Amino acid sequence: MFKTVGKEVWSVDAEWVPDPESGRRAFGLPASMSDDEVVAHMYEEGGATEEEPRPYLRTALCRVVSIAAFIRRKEDGGRVSFELKSIPDLGEGAVPEGDLLKRFLDAVGSEKPQLVGYNLFGADLNIFAQRSLVNGIAIPEFCERPDKPWLGVDYFMRGGEAVIDLMQIFGGWPRAGLHVLATSAGIPGKLDTAGDEVFSLWREGKVDAIVEYNRCDVLTTYLLWLRAAHMAGFVSTEAFEREREQFESHLVEAIGAGKSYLSRFRDEWSRLRSSMRTG
Repeated sequence: MFKTVGKEVWSVDAEWVPDPESGRRAFGLPASMSDDEVVAHMYEEGGATEEEPRPYLRTALCRVVSIAAFIRRKEDGGRVSFELKSIPDLGEGAVPEGDLLKRFLDAVGSEKPQLVGYNLFGADLNIFAQRSLVNGIAIPEFCERPDKPWLGVDYFMRGGEAVIDLMQIFGGWPRAGLHVLATSAGIPGKLDTAGDEVFSLWREGKVDAIVEYNRCDVLTTYLLWLRAAHMAGFVSTEAFEREREQFESHLVEAIGAGKSYLSRFRDEWSRLRSSMRTG
């Protein structure tokens, strides 16, 4: 279990797709091969089968196309505030990977929030570091490592409090994915899109659909984290119920402001909570 709750907690998640240029370099493929042929080769090298034609690829061979964060800030007086952000923003279109990573990691390095995710150490933090190397970007504040853990925030320290990986705490074995654990707890998991469909959406130019999927994932992660914080005694039962109500009001306001994709998340959350009360 984690030991602390930061004043600013960011539930984060990233989406990525195969990067043909990395595939060409890694496997020595000729420039004459089309991107589709290169990606097919990458999947073949990754162990593709008829049952699983798109296996999980090594993150170094993939391009990050979206990063989302749901930000929880503890305000004076104990109240919390929320903000849902992503790069790219809705309607922004595709962002060059190097720019995307630098914008996000510079923000993390500057604000120094506590990061929360599901499989952060096994996936997201790996691809952030690997693809930052590939793109040759400088992110010194994110990479800072204090001489002693209590002297600053260290995003590379396993077992520290700067990064809370909920899968390491609750995943168990065999691993429970985010969808299974969340829905079991009455929290929406994957809705109309799954992770292995992101590449298809990318090829079709549906960047906003990827961003919406990414944003819903961080909402799921936040609700799971809130339940864990309540379980561990960081949030009282009264504060837990109050914060869930505030979060639902935040969803209603966002939907009213034009973010209609969140309606599906809110409806599913209502359905799951109702099923837990009556089951």
